[in-house]
Amino acid sequence: MSDLKEAYAEFWEDLLRYADASGEPQLACFFESYAPLAAENGDCGDLNYTPVRKDGATGYQVDGYAIDPEGGELHLAISDFRAERELESLNQARIESLFKRAERFVNAALKPEFVNSLEETSPTFQAAQPIYTLRNSIKRVRLILFSNARLVSRKKGVEAKEVDGRAFTYNLLDFTRYVDIRESQNGSEPIEIDFSELGEEPLQCIQAHTGGEVYASYLIAMPGELLAKIYGLYGPRLLEQNVRTFLQARTKVNRGIIETISQTPEMFFAYNNGLTATASELNTARLPDGTTTISRIKNLQIVNGGQTTASILYAKDQNNADLRDVYVQVKLSVVEPADIEDIVPKISRFANTQNRLSAADFFSGHPFHLEMEKISRRLSAPQKAGAFSASKWFYERARGQYKDKLAYVAAAARNRFLTEFPKDQVIVKTDLAKAELTFECEPHVVSQGAQKCFLSFADRIGKAWDANLRHFHETYFKDAVAKTILFRWTDSMISKSDWYKEDRGYKANIVTYTVAWLVNFLQESEKAQIDLQQIWRNQDVSDELKEALSRCARDVAVTIKATPPQLKNISEYCKRQACWAAVSNLEIGLGVDLKRSTVDRKEAGQRKREALAGKRLDDEVEFDVLLVSLIPHVSKIRSLAESRGLLSPKSSAGLLKMAAAKLNFTKGEKNALRHLFNKLTEDGFTLPGSDA
Repeated sequence: MSDLKEAYAEFWEDLLRYADASGEPQLACFFESYAPLAAENGDCGDLNYTPVRKDGATGYQVDGYAIDPEGGELHLAISDFRAERELESLNQARIESLFKRAERFVNAALKPEFVNSLEETSPTFQAAQPIYTLRNSIKRVRLILFSNARLVSRKKGVEAKEVDGRAFTYNLLDFTRYVDIRESQNGSEPIEIDFSELGEEPLQCIQAHTGGEVYASYLIAMPGELLAKIYGLYGPRLLEQNVRTFLQARTKVNRGIIETISQTPEMFFAYNNGLTATASELNTARLPDGTTTISRIKNLQIVNGGQTTASILYAKDQNNADLRDVYVQVKLSVVEPADIEDIVPKISRFANTQNRLSAADFFSGHPFHLEMEKISRRLSAPQKAGAFSASKWFYERARGQYKDKLAYVAAAARNRFLTEFPKDQVIVKTDLAKAELTFECEPHVVSQGAQKCFLSFADRIGKAWDANLRHFHETYFKDAVAKTILFRWTDSMISKSDWYKEDRGYKANIVTYTVAWLVNFLQESEKAQIDLQQIWRNQDVSDELKEALSRCARDVAVTIKATPPQLKNISEYCKRQACWAAVSNLEIGLGVDLKRSTVDRKEAGQRKREALAGKRLDDEVEFDVLLVSLIPHVSKIRSLAESRGLLSPKSSAGLLKMAAAKLNFTKGEKNALRHLFNKLTEDGFTLPGSDA
């Protein structure tokens, strides 16, 4: 309990700091703390913040919504924010009361007279209008309660019931669970499936292979009804993080799967490739007839077959499909908990290769993130005005890295770390994606939510990395930090502006569109770019840029709220290319000279060429050092390469020279060795004697 109290004190420290920096109310800051974490964990989609409240016996409440029209799902979040600094308890009566308020809002939003009575710019209309518009396609409503109180008796899982022909699921993210997810290192929260609690018989299985002490494999013919029930309860939480993010940003439903279920369900097992899944523990039993059964699965994760799973539930929800004859083949690998973080992403990556899941391996382990992390740990930022020492920007490539650095150190070491890496100088992957795509003038993509924005960023950077990884150097990192500084300053400026305080809402959209407008204006009208290196040197935005951003933000806000007649929902409008077209064509008189804060295209190009040349030289020196360190391990490397079929004539010749301690390689031999080492590390091997 003491650890939870410490976490609660830290939660309040972070919330108050965020509220002070952003100018937002504490309730909004609370929602912004919980919503991204819940979306990343798979509890809900990327939520639009809509604080809706009506008091009284027939009152309702909703604080955020997300709709998946293709999957027919509505996600609604309700906030139970406690202003007390002592961690309070959450009881069942409070939970049921808040869920009832959300149910009443759904019922109201389905009625045309309610929607037509609302002011179109109000949060209530913005949340209700898409529900009413898509009422015929919404078959499943997922409610999640956010609370900074602690549920005393832990729930075992998600609850469900049917309301007026729609399936409702009820999920809770209390403070204990919030801390557990936030501190999860493998990007997912364990799910425990007990078939008896679901009213189901144990699953029959065949133990297919035992992989020594690392894993064991089982083959299962899972009933479609059971798979739909489990996915109906837990949704994307069942999916391994890479697959989850990909499916949340792509069309989930496969029409071929739907057709098979409706027309020839008995052939589904034969036609479908099935699922690949992992778990950390099983409860199995051996029956007298020799059959093996599974009664409980701990930490179930689907690493391949997410689209199949989602499509089966869709067939049941939307088409009322009979799933009694549908069976899905499942290859279930039980992995030791200590090995999950290492093995599960590899299973996901290799299992999805056939499906061209282009971003499947572009998460915490992708070389781009590793390079950004490496640069961030060694590169000191220029000293800020008034600061006594230089500091660094911490790039968090995996959730919880920053907090993990603080968790198990003495007070003196903790203070040194906070001085070197201040809390306001942490950049997470989704923050980087938002800043980068904003500067690429794609605010409509940023407005689609963190998951879709990140996937778009992942696709682009992945291709750019494959084309020329040397483009990602210290200058790239400095520019990324500068973009983040400008993005965050704009966010804070808008929050504290009087015009925004008078009509709050859609701040995230206003921020990305404001920055994108200025970037586009400079490119089109001035043939110039923001001087990002100046921002890096000063660790601040120039007064001229601040003035320009302040002057254009209000006009941008007015424009994105002026939705076309056929699309009255502002959040949805901001996701469209049409919104960016309207904003980019704005003519705004800035009345400020930006020459000292910008560089022309010629100078910007020269800076890129110089940075690339410097990176090339640094890489050569670094690779030469690596070659020397690997000389004692050449025989092991050769054996490893031969077992993987990776040796080429030139890499073989290079290894022979290394074995003889001769480093007079030809250019071809050196490139072949570099390619060999890259392939080995990409396949998950650590080169002997290296830090790869």
